[in-house]
Amino acid sequence: MPMDDEIGSRWRDPKRHLWLFGLAVPLSPFMAWVLVRHLHLGVFWAAGAIVIAVIAPLVDRFVDQDRTNPPEAVMKSLERDKYYRRCTYLYLPLQYAGLVFGCWTWVNCPMGPFEKFAMAATLGVVGGVGINAAHELGHKRTTLERRLAKVALAQSFYGHFYVEHNHGHHLRVATPDDPATARFGESYWRFLPRTVIGSLRSAWSYESARLRRRGRSPWNPVRNNILNAWAMSVVLYAALVAAFGWQIAPWLVVQAVMAVMFLEAVNYLEHYGLLREKRPDGRYVRVAAPHSWNSDHVCSNLFLYNLQRHSDHHANPMRRYQTLRSMPEAPQLPAGYAVLVLVSLVPPLWRRVMDRRVLEHYGYDLTRINIEPRKEAEILARYPSVT
Repeated sequence: MPMDDEIGSRWRDPKRHLWLFGLAVPLSPFMAWVLVRHLHLGVFWAAGAIVIAVIAPLVDRFVDQDRTNPPEAVMKSLERDKYYRRCTYLYLPLQYAGLVFGCWTWVNCPMGPFEKFAMAATLGVVGGVGINAAHELGHKRTTLERRLAKVALAQSFYGHFYVEHNHGHHLRVATPDDPATARFGESYWRFLPRTVIGSLRSAWSYESARLRRRGRSPWNPVRNNILNAWAMSVVLYAALVAAFGWQIAPWLVVQAVMAVMFLEAVNYLEHYGLLREKRPDGRYVRVAAPHSWNSDHVCSNLFLYNLQRHSDHHANPMRRYQTLRSMPEAPQLPAGYAVLVLVSLVPPLWRRVMDRRVLEHYGYDLTRINIEPRKEAEILARYPSVT
């Protein structure tokens, strides 16, 4: 114990101030305006996408992965340190300032359709990472953080994520029953409609059952966490259209769609092909490190509040992002999310990069893999020697 106390008193988080770099994402609409104004290149309206798709992968490529973990002796104090939650709180006002500023640029700046789409892409990245901020906040017990999670989701009109992620995905992850777990052989483009529709159905089923148990109607807009989250989006969009005009409405839709696509691409890669074993009673084993893909690429983790340490997150969902641990027993991704989101959009490339890793993780035993039913015969024929 004295030795633990000594370690705890000496240890300092080397990334403490680096978490503020994640705010480059919600600041990207303003960065876009500055870059276009001074460099006169419309492509920089896509500054948010450039930060995520170019800068983050380059930094990840040339900076060593960080597999170090906080000492056990400091975990409680690190969890209680309010500095880290303030970093996530700060994301939200910047997110909405950027959204309003983006709407202003659509109306007041000389932009063609390409430039307006580029700004929508920037806002889509901000909204997509905002969903991740909502993910961090929504797991916590404080009323403030849960309310802020809904605020973060309003931009992307994806409020049901608040319900489904906590009460659906975390219970059924890495099973065929989970709409947010991608199956081996399933492309991102087939996964996308399945997860969007399936997650919405699951969220509504849970929320309506919760309200009925309490003797309330599921259509109660005050008590239903899906309806009141959607209502926030309706009010937000109505206010923006009232302030800037109907010409921004199509671009608001585009940025929301891109935010959802970004989120679901992340969902796609987090559990691709992974399957929890069944116990003798037919129930699935408890979620553990081998049921989520892990990545320790530094820059992507700074932008995503350690989301890539996903194995520890599912094993300990209440743990705050600054205390999430790298877990060597988890399957490891070959790159950060920033790269693999782009790879997922090209199914042949994705299969080339990831299928071998799934097979190796399970010792080429196909009975242990979560296989896409439509592709099962094809996959069994492709790997006859490992069945």
